[in-house]
Amino acid sequence: SEMSRLSEQILKYLSENEEINTLALAKWFHEDHQKIVGALKSIQANGNLVIVDPVRSHEANIYRAVPENGIAQTNLMKLPNAKVGFSKAMSNGWIFVDKNCTPPLVIRKVAEIVDAVQEHLKQVVAGNYSDMSEKERQEYKKRKLIHDVVTKSFNLKKGPEFSVTLSKLETDLTTEMITSGSWQNLKFKEYNFDALGVPPDCGYLHPLLKVRSEFRQIFLEMGFFEMPTNNYIENSFWNFDALFQPQQHPARDAHDTFFISDPKISSKFPQDYLERVRKVHSKGGYGSQGYGYDWKIEEAQKNLLRTHTTAVSARMLYKVAQQKEFRPIKLFSIDKVFRNETLDATHLAEFHQVEGVIADFNLTLGDLIGVFAEFFRKLGITQLEFKPAYNPYTEPSMEIFCFHPGLGKWIEIGNSGVFRPEMLLPMGLPEDVCVIAWGLSLERPTMIKYGFNNIRDLVGPKVDLEMVQKSPICRLNK
Repeated sequence: SEMSRLSEQILKYLSENEEINTLALAKWFHEDHQKIVGALKSIQANGNLVIVDPVRSHEANIYRAVPENGIAQTNLMKLPNAKVGFSKAMSNGWIFVDKNCTPPLVIRKVAEIVDAVQEHLKQVVAGNYSDMSEKERQEYKKRKLIHDVVTKSFNLKKGPEFSVTLSKLETDLTTEMITSGSWQNLKFKEYNFDALGVPPDCGYLHPLLKVRSEFRQIFLEMGFFEMPTNNYIENSFWNFDALFQPQQHPARDAHDTFFISDPKISSKFPQDYLERVRKVHSKGGYGSQGYGYDWKIEEAQKNLLRTHTTAVSARMLYKVAQQKEFRPIKLFSIDKVFRNETLDATHLAEFHQVEGVIADFNLTLGDLIGVFAEFFRKLGITQLEFKPAYNPYTEPSMEIFCFHPGLGKWIEIGNSGVFRPEMLLPMGLPEDVCVIAWGLSLERPTMIKYGFNNIRDLVGPKVDLEMVQKSPICRLNK
């Protein structure tokens, strides 16, 4: 590399010369001084090949240029930066001028000096300015020893391990090195703990979030309000009982649902509504014979990870029913739900459910088909098929299928239906109010839109981050 080439040029120069300053090297090699300093760091990483000294002050250079017997002032003044160095050395009391001789001689006044300026410069190199007063700093700036943009200049000499070539430094300690013991004879590159590292790329939206924002936009365009879905933990009452789902239903089993061990139960429920739910389950009502079993509060109290966002829809519809006057409402939510599922190419134990709910007078199955045909058309999905289904809380009910071009087959993407009177009337909603609803996962349409055949390519530990970075923005063909 260019850096190692420059490092070897510096070593070659040092092998033929005793001492050199980095600024002089930069001039000699026609290179930027920072590059020289960078190459010097590479050399230092290889061990004690060179001795690196920060530059001495001008006055120390003047003092050291004075031999024991003295030197003619005229000769001394020929040195670089002699004028400032001479006046500083004089005011420090390091030298004096003997004018009894001709020509006048400059003689050392003290046997040893402490070069405070050099010490300060060493601290500057180490990035420490604390021992330097503002006055000294300003003076060094005036003398061009330091600048606000610091040029760190160094003097180089051959070190105890000097060599003209640089050995390749190892960057990783491998298993082979340890087992063979070869690591003992290898040189390792030192870690630079001060390195800033590569700045991380900015965040990217996952395809699920891209499709989510598009779904949200569709709901908002169609006049829906978003439901609050920020509680993942729900109790069985709102998740199942309020939806007229019997307590012996297999979905309420630990094989299908994740139950919470702590806190295990909830106890706060609207008491009058709870009684109406108990009655409709056990004895019937509102023209229904109910399920005819002994409804237990203990079963309704169990906490769980919600299995659908319909639990939130139930809470919202109950809230609407408490208003003095019923007003038609359209609600939607997009949030996470949990099922104790066996994982496969199209199923996960947690996924996002997209749900739409409309409460209005005298709605029919035709309204339901019309609304979500329009909803899916806005998603760019027009190949739809419906199949009659059974849900405890809707009658009639339909499963929604659409064609997946990637898999080359029809896949189920949602469920829908008209909420039963046994669910709505105990809440207190008027008898002629109907509620239509449909739910689908966010993952399936995303798989269709982006051409994924396996859910594990979209979520989970094997996701390709480059896919997240490069996935195009979701634009649905409305």
